[in-house]
Parts: sequence; structure tokens; C-alpha cells
Amino acid sequence: MQDPILPVATGPPLSPPTKPHPSPLLPLFNLAAQLKNPISSSKKWKTRGGKPLRLQRVKSGKDGQLQDITRLDTSLDVIGSLKSLTTRQWSVWDLQHLLTFAYIIFCLCILPSAPLVKMFGLVVLAGLLAVPATRQFFLPSLPIWTYLLYFFSSRFIAPEYRPHIWVKVLPALENVMYGANLSNILSAHTFAVLDILAWIPYGIAHFALPLVCSVFLFVFAAPGTLPVWARAFGYMNILGVTIQLVFPCTPPWYEKLHGLEPAHYGMQGSPAGLARLDALFGVDMYTTSFTTAPVPFGAFPSLHGADAVLEALFMQYCFPRFRPFFIAYVVWIAWSTMYLNHHYAIDLVGGGTIAAITYYIARTRWLPRPQLDKTTRWEYEYVEKGDRPRGFMGGDEESGAGGASGLSSGYGLGLLQRRGDSDEWTLGSSSSFDSISRGDTLCGSSSSSPGILSPTTPDHDLDGRDLWMGARLTSPRGAESDRSVSETR
Repeated sequence: MQDPILPVATGPPLSPPTKPHPSPLLPLFNLAAQLKNPISSSKKWKTRGGKPLRLQRVKSGKDGQLQDITRLDTSLDVIGSLKSLTTRQWSVWDLQHLLTFAYIIFCLCILPSAPLVKMFGLVVLAGLLAVPATRQFFLPSLPIWTYLLYFFSSRFIAPEYRPHIWVKVLPALENVMYGANLSNILSAHTFAVLDILAWIPYGIAHFALPLVCSVFLFVFAAPGTLPVWARAFGYMNILGVTIQLVFPCTPPWYEKLHGLEPAHYGMQGSPAGLARLDALFGVDMYTTSFTTAPVPFGAFPSLHGADAVLEALFMQYCFPRFRPFFIAYVVWIAWSTMYLNHHYAIDLVGGGTIAAITYYIARTRWLPRPQLDKTTRWEYEYVEKGDRPRGFMGGDEESGAGGASGLSSGYGLGLLQRRGDSDEWTLGSSSSFDSISRGDTLCGSSSSSPGILSPTTPDHDLDGRDLWMGARLTSPRGAESDRSVSETR
């Protein structure tokens, strides 16, 4: 039987298919393709020092949906919060909480006897940490409250347990390093206008800026920045007060009042240049508080200088456009501390060094990277934290140590690592997740793997430059590794 002849449609020729608009899920498909066959992928993993940078998955909710990283926890489930402690995977970084509570117990022990008040305070603290809605604020800020308790209760440490007070060390170091006493030079000539200019950063901004910075970091920085800032600020000040108690040194005002005579515990402090402000305004703002200061011989390190440096480093990291203003503030408060005769220049160097080390540790491990195209925290869809290369399960990607039979070396199979279900008790933010480690740009774009992170990833700064360091990130070792993989293909 003959096949029927089907009619042929006539008309204009069909136009070639247009290129479809890229799907929003395309980055996820690219990532899945890399996992399925990482060797055949044409993308090159950016390296630093020959080690692949860490890539971590977004943390998913119980229903498999991605969590909103800007969402605040409003839960009051105390039972669920306590159960999460029994199921969480503890790490060595959780020792920070033991250290914090050790300082709290020490302060309660040296404070005058008031057992009911102390017990009530511990019960309130336990309640704030047990409720998820309050824990998200009070747990990161607990080091700050511990620092304040530690500072004001240190006055009750018995003199027999205190070390020797060093009177000549700081003036000698000042002369060795700078050839003169800079504090005495700057405070030799005083004027009312200079007194007010020194009073603004030293007597006002020093106490108000931590709160102001916290508000700005919460509203305008990447989600998870505020908890890192709070812990860094608190632990740095705890360390500073500990150094002041273990290594007590007299400030410049002591040299003016008593020369190089030996100091002893029980001597009163001095407002130094701030007394002129009290006389100018006719009020007792600083005379009484500085005369009865808990740590009158805490010249080194300068916490005024340390706090200013830490604030400037965090703020210029999140808001690089205003970096000159933050640097100017550090210079301003450094001048004011010496002009008011409260610190030597060596004290500022010590405080600034401690602040820089604290900031470096926080930035390389936990600090979320800002995205310059975002204005507030509610515009973020993802965050990238830290810039420290890390191997699979803590191993080294280059050598394969800690990975599954060394497969993480060269092939990137160990680059995806799932974080724990709850990280509220760690230094990171409980609502943020990691992607490629910091190393390409402040905006979070990736020049080596475009499209992997998010469809909203900025497409500028794709020349492999780091806006922070001002240098290219791919090392010669990493380039050789990439060429070798291409040749094997």
C-alpha cells in the first residue's frame, strides 16, 4: 500500500532560534557540572600561594529551602535551644566561651560579698543566652559586657597579689624610640581651643563610637559583620586590661606630678589635661572618675588608641569610600591622648598593634566581605567570609592532607564543605554562609569563576585584582598548576 502524501506547509523560512535568556538557575547548573566532572571544566580555581581558595555551600533550612541571611531569630524556644547544645559539633574555637565565663566568675569572686545579687545576675545571663531571640545579640556582645565587668571590678584585687609598678620603663622606651618625650612636648603649651579639640575624641567619641559603629555595621554592612565586630572589640579590650594589670606602668601625668619616684597601690589617679575641661565648663565630668579610676597605672597599652584603630579598620573595610576620615580620626585621638598627658607614644603603638592583630584574625577567618553594590544588610542574598585558604575538613588542598585520599589536591573535590547546623555559638554569624574565600574583590565577585555564586554577582572588577590588596591574586604556582591541568586534558 502506498504511503499517503502529507501536505507540505509553505511560508517564510523559519528564523534561526534566538539565544535564550540565561536562567537564574544557571549558576547552580554550572556548579553542579563542576562537581560532576571538575577535570573537564574549563574554569580555573583561583589560588593564593598555590592553594585553592575555600568554597562552602549555603546552609539550607529544614525544608530544603535557602535561609534568608538577613532574617533575625524571633524564636523563644528555650527547650530547642538547649537541645541544640547537645547535638552541635564543638570545635576548639568554642573554648572562647569557657574563657569568657572564667573571667566572669573571677570578677564575681573578687567583688564585695553580695551572693544574692551575683546569683541573680547569673540567672539573668543564663536566661538571655537560652532564648534564641536574645542570644543572637547577647552572645556576640558577651565579651564586651565581660570587659566592662572586668575593668570596674579590678579595683578589688588585693595589693598583695598585684605586680610591681614600672615607673621608668615607658619614659626610657620613649626616649630610645623617639629621642624625646612626645607627650611632654605636645602638652607643653595648652590653649582652650586645643583642649576642646582634644576633649572631643578622647572624652566623647571614645565612649560613643563603639555603639555608633555597631549600629552602622548592623544596618549597612554585610549580615554577620556585627557579631564579629563585637567579639573582636570585647576580647581585644579584655586582653588590654589583662596586660595593664600584669604589667602596670605609670602614665605621663605621673611623671609630671611625681617625677620618677616609685609608685604604690592606693595612690589616686589624675584627670591630667581633662581637669582643664572641668574648669572650663564648670562641672565635674572627669576629675572624680579619673581620680578614682580602677586601673590608674594602666598606661600600656592605650585602649583609647586600640579602640580607635580597631574601629577604623572595621569601618574602612566595610565602607572603603570613607577611609581617609577613619585614618584622620586615629591620628586625631592619638594626638589628643598625648596632648592631655594620658599616654606616651609607645602606649599608642602597643594598642594599635593589638588592634591590628585582632582585626587580622577576625578578617581572615570570620569577617563577611562587603558587596559595594549593596546599601543595607537586607539587600544581601549571600555573604562570603574570610580570606584564609582552608583544606578539605581542615586539611591542605595542595598536599591533600586531611582530604579523602588526597582527592582535594588539584581537582577541587574537597572545596565544598558543609558547615554545622548551628553556629550561633561560634565566631561566625548564624544566618550567613560562606562562598569563595576573600581574594577577588570587596564586592564578592569572582573573576575566575563568574556566575558560580549568584545571578546578582557584580560583573565589574573581573581582571583578577583585589581591591583591598591592590595586586593580582593568582600566584605563579597556581598558574603553573592550571596550565598542567589544561595540558592533561
